[in-house]
Amino acid sequence: MLTLVTAFLLALLPGSLAAETVLGVYVFSRHGDRTAKLTPPANLTDLGYNQIFTSGTYFRNRYIAQDAPSRIAGINSDIVKQSQITASAPLDTVLMNSAMGFLQGLYPPVGPGLGSDKLRNGTVVQSPLNGYQLIPVQTVTSGTGSEDSAWLQGASNCAQATVSSNEYFTSSDYNDLLASTAEFYASLTPLINGAFKPDDISYKNAYSIFDLLNVASIHNSSLPHSPLFTNSTLSQLRTLADHHEFNLAYNASTPIRAIAGSTLAAQTVQGLNNTIVTAGKSKIIVEFGAYGSFQSFFGLANLNSLPNTNDSFYGVPDYASTMTFELFTTAAPSPFPAPADLKVRFLFHNGTASESSTPTPYPLFGQSATELSWADFQAGMNRFAVGGQEQWCRACGNSTGVCASAKSSSPTSATGSPPSQSSDDGVSKVVAGVIGAMVTLAVILAVEAALMLGGGLRLVRKNRLTGNEGVNGQASGGKA
Repeated sequence: MLTLVTAFLLALLPGSLAAETVLGVYVFSRHGDRTAKLTPPANLTDLGYNQIFTSGTYFRNRYIAQDAPSRIAGINSDIVKQSQITASAPLDTVLMNSAMGFLQGLYPPVGPGLGSDKLRNGTVVQSPLNGYQLIPVQTVTSGTGSEDSAWLQGASNCAQATVSSNEYFTSSDYNDLLASTAEFYASLTPLINGAFKPDDISYKNAYSIFDLLNVASIHNSSLPHSPLFTNSTLSQLRTLADHHEFNLAYNASTPIRAIAGSTLAAQTVQGLNNTIVTAGKSKIIVEFGAYGSFQSFFGLANLNSLPNTNDSFYGVPDYASTMTFELFTTAAPSPFPAPADLKVRFLFHNGTASESSTPTPYPLFGQSATELSWADFQAGMNRFAVGGQEQWCRACGNSTGVCASAKSSSPTSATGSPPSQSSDDGVSKVVAGVIGAMVTLAVILAVEAALMLGGGLRLVRKNRLTGNEGVNGQASGGKA
């Protein structure tokens, strides 16, 4: 009786108070601490490895462990089930290694008990490295080599995005800061003289200069103690680098500049939609990428205009920062809920997530609620999402490489209708071909008629030649 009463009272609770069940998660993460971009190839440091492993451990404790507070429905807690997880990263040493370090925290070694296999002949084979679990990391083309490139669009390969970002260097904002900070950057010459030419020590290279000195402040114990290299100086460098990179990553009047964020939006919707169409068989998607994707998405999703966020959605995110999209329901989780019963929550954490510093929910698209229905989330993301090779090629204006094959094999135009087969004068190619064939046939017939008239020939039907033949095959009439 008590159980029935409890169930009845729970049914009366408003949706916001009803029990939630997480059905799927999409995590986008930045890499851990690395060496400077100015000294390629950049490498993940031991500190970075630790940061990313700690972050992976946090996400395990939140979504995967048996006692996780937001455990994904039906997910394997100890031994990974490959069909439940998808991980990807660009072909980049720092990002790829970060992805593998994160997955080690997400699904750690299971020990000799679970990490063994008994063969038919009775032999017990122990898994190496104390039951280390192998999780494949797929490679994505976007962002390849991004951590070896100081130029934000250097790994995007999007022609129009590059053009748009370059427009910032002719803006009044850029030129004003270039002039007003010239003396400040010149004062840093003794610190970075060997790494930059004198003419390059300016706001033009704001991020590269900050990155070099930031890495040095963490790892270089031999860095000269100078009154120039203070916490205040590093903070000012960081502020200028944040402003510089955000303006290269996003501009409200030219959305193509934020192609990295548009691609991420499409991948997020596709990933969570896969959880829906598979009825929850796909449960967690982990993707690694560069800071430009964060800043692009911040602008597109209107996160940079949120009040009281301390510029968290404006600057370059710290190492191991994460954006998380939770797909959840307040309805019964089994059978898998209908799309109308699904919701999405966005969370962000600047830096390494841990039990003492957890991700925070934020509203998307300028709304006030941190929970969106699946339909509203999908509609909001699709307003700026760019998904699929053909759409990406059109948006970027690329026509070579993979875009050449995409263009030639495309069965439809940008609007989804069959491609127009028009000639330059407005007549379709099909009609033009028919007209050409008819004109050619008319010319041939005219020539034949002239030859027959000039040579005294006449046309005779075939049955005139064969219809009067005798049984021996010879004609019974006169000669033709």
